[in-house]
Amino acid sequence: MIVVTNRIKVKKGMAAAMAPRFTRPSGLDSMKGFVRVEVLLTQGLEEHDEMNVNMYWEEMTDFEAWRNSDDFKASHKRPAQTEDKQEESPMLGSEIFIYEVASVKERNS
Repeated sequence: MIVVTNRIKVKKGMAAAMAPRFTRPSGLDSMKGFVRVEVLLTQGLEEHDEMNVNMYWEEMTDFEAWRNSDDFKASHKRPAQTEDKQEESPMLGSEIFIYEVASVKERNS
């Protein structure tokens, strides 16, 4: 299993409002090898908000298929801008990290 983390910096006060966008129903739900997505909000930052969007995949090839899919492209497309509607993006930057899950311990029921 792999975990792909997208560490996203956004304008202060925006992370909590943006978080549900990553977990709403989408084409991701039917992708081969998709396990789950979770959004973590970093605590204690003063200058900006930060979200860590963790996506769990069975295999790296499954994640790569998602990255190359039309659903991925559609979900990352910015809304069309017009002269009267110039919305500034709340995004300040992002970085991708990929991890292989080496060991797991879960609570016994």
